[in-house]
Amino acid sequence: MKKTSLFIFLLIAGLTVTPWLQSCTDLNEVVYDKVSTTDFGNTPKEIASLVSPIYNSLRTARGWNFTHLGEESADMMVVPTRKGGDWWDGGQHMYTKQHTWTNNNTPLITGAYSDIQSSITTCNRILKMVQDKAGVPNKDQTIAEIRAVRAFWYYMYVDYFGQGPMVTDYADTSLPAPKSRVEIYNFVMAELTAVKDLLRADVTGDSYGKMTKGAAYSILAKMYLNGLVWNPAGGAQWQKCIDACNVVIGLPYVLEADWKKSFQVKNEDSKEIILPAVFSGSLGGNFLANATLHYLDSKALGLNIGPWNGMSADPNYVKAYDPDDKRLNWSFLRGPMLDPVTGIVIQTAHGRPLIHTDDITMYEATTNWGWCNQEDGARCYKWEIPKGLSSDMENDFAIFRLADIYLMKAECLVRIAGAPVAEATTLVNAIRKRVFSPEKPIAAATLEDIRKERRYEMAWEQYARQDNIRFGTFLNAVPGWRGVSDAKHLLFPIPKDAMDVNNKLVQNPGY
Repeated sequence: MKKTSLFIFLLIAGLTVTPWLQSCTDLNEVVYDKVSTTDFGNTPKEIASLVSPIYNSLRTARGWNFTHLGEESADMMVVPTRKGGDWWDGGQHMYTKQHTWTNNNTPLITGAYSDIQSSITTCNRILKMVQDKAGVPNKDQTIAEIRAVRAFWYYMYVDYFGQGPMVTDYADTSLPAPKSRVEIYNFVMAELTAVKDLLRADVTGDSYGKMTKGAAYSILAKMYLNGLVWNPAGGAQWQKCIDACNVVIGLPYVLEADWKKSFQVKNEDSKEIILPAVFSGSLGGNFLANATLHYLDSKALGLNIGPWNGMSADPNYVKAYDPDDKRLNWSFLRGPMLDPVTGIVIQTAHGRPLIHTDDITMYEATTNWGWCNQEDGARCYKWEIPKGLSSDMENDFAIFRLADIYLMKAECLVRIAGAPVAEATTLVNAIRKRVFSPEKPIAAATLEDIRKERRYEMAWEQYARQDNIRFGTFLNAVPGWRGVSDAKHLLFPIPKDAMDVNNKLVQNPGY
């Protein structure tokens, strides 16, 4: 076979301060510029640096585009146009909330498609480097990690776009023909099945931020859980989802007694997190504080940032919480924002008290959807915002965590039985125990109880759309925002930009 000379371009940022490497490698690393794979990738430390881009890509999975598409297209979040015109953004947030997007009017959709495709390309590129190089330490495990991260991105694709291009060979530069949603679904299942038991199973600082056995089985569980939507001909896969969840539950993860531990600044210590998107201030931080807080919230909270006053919670979502549920005020910033010196409510630039109401009142909605006052809406407050913050946050974002696995298993147990099941009730109450004082256990958890518990537990974590679709509520009217939606909106369109580049692609039905 002809030997191809591949070169690795390693930027200082990518090599020395990759977030998940910070906790387990020496920060005083040698900085490489351009080196041949013959000379690089001969030690575990060098391999970690080589593979790090696939993990860096996970930040986009919990980044701007998917936060909005995953929550705003559902009934969890809204980014209303504010008085003065902020957040009109060409109408894309209105289109997302009202399900009036097209294949070329919503940059969030184009951005999400691009995020997935570029991340898959990164995986394919690094996979080829590792496969072609001799003497790679722990080569089988490293290849398994790369394939599993690539499978994660195809899981995202199946969820958001369904059918489309599927590329697995970095050397293949031909325009790919589309594969059906079922074909991509089956590819993800085959890849995960092939590599899941080759991955490390430990739950330690060394495995944190890496693709592990627990993470692979979590993706499998999601694939089985949503199988009736993504692969209807395959039938319900509830028991297989339970089996995958049981594998994860049997690993050394912990449902943290302190609910906040998975969202604090140093949440890498949480044993509940299975796979995180790892953030740092220097390499693309967690943007949520900037995206959600009012311009003057930083004064009340003791922050040194200039927030953007964007994301708010859908009022209907917030109002559904039990007032005694601590997650209500742990997940949402609500009420008056006080000047820390005077103790008086801060006034907005429009002379209004800065009080974050649950309600969002839209005015002049005769054209488009109008505008609301700057202070309207509960804000995202789930991840700890430390005093003195001067950049993006460094809190990691759990893509999968054990509470989600508990709820997935509970859901499948009840779906199989068609009625409440004691084990499912126990799982749900284990989650509720840490957020009610005194405790408020559910006597017998129904499917509706589990649906609601997912909403209360998983707010802001990008599962609203997926859950709404699975429970059959995604197309329902959302009071105050939209009427009943067309079934074509269960998938996003293939962006026009992508179809212009590749004339083999086909559009999703209805667009």
